[in-house]
Amino acid sequence: MDDGKPLRVALFVTCLVDLFRPTVGFAAVRLLENAGCEVEVPEAQTCCGQPAYNSGDRADTAAIAEQVIAAFESYDYVVAPSGSCAGMIAKHYPALFEEGSALRRRADALAAKTFELVQFLSDVLKIDSVDTSFEGTVTYHDSCSGLRELGIKQQPRTLLGSIDGLALKEMEEAETCCGFGGTFCIKYPDISNDMVAKKTANIAATGADLLLAGDLGCLMNMAGKLTRNGSGIDARHIAEVLAGMTDTPAIGKREEKE
Repeated sequence: MDDGKPLRVALFVTCLVDLFRPTVGFAAVRLLENAGCEVEVPEAQTCCGQPAYNSGDRADTAAIAEQVIAAFESYDYVVAPSGSCAGMIAKHYPALFEEGSALRRRADALAAKTFELVQFLSDVLKIDSVDTSFEGTVTYHDSCSGLRELGIKQQPRTLLGSIDGLALKEMEEAETCCGFGGTFCIKYPDISNDMVAKKTANIAATGADLLLAGDLGCLMNMAGKLTRNGSGIDARHIAEVLAGMTDTPAIGKREEKE
């Protein structure tokens, strides 16, 4: 900041990270702190409201959004290790409230300072490299919300390209949906399974050791299908690799007991 003080960044942890993959949250904190940010995790945070929003429940979504706004609006920036959650706040919150209302102004203000993690590191902090290493070949899946709502495409690839020992092998149709889509995979399981089957076939065809993406929902969906297919390809959130935190089991894998 202009006054020399570090940026106060609030981490929007996301439900899936909190419940299924806390390592992603810790990796996000490490990356932000290494970049000189002062990171806080507001205890009052809850879901971003996306499941209700996608199901057409605007009233409950607005109530959730109002709570999120109150918990996060005092910070310089809000960062989420998820394109879908960041996209929900940055692109959809304002439309939940009447134009010209106080809540609409607050939603607009929060939306303007909310970013996905890699987007924030690259576009706001202007970071194009990380000081870590990883030995292996990875492939990267472009999650729908991050790509189409937030314009996240080259940023993760630039950062991955700076990692010593890492080789990126692009898959066919990297921009195609994996079939998760939040509640979509529950409402339309057969279609979702067909989509993830095609996606995992493209992943396997790269010969990569590791699948990366910026959204945990996508990763859990693809990792589950890879496991059911008997594939040896692991899956991780990109933050874990960028932060050098790959000593925990991959997504869907458990610690082997002696």
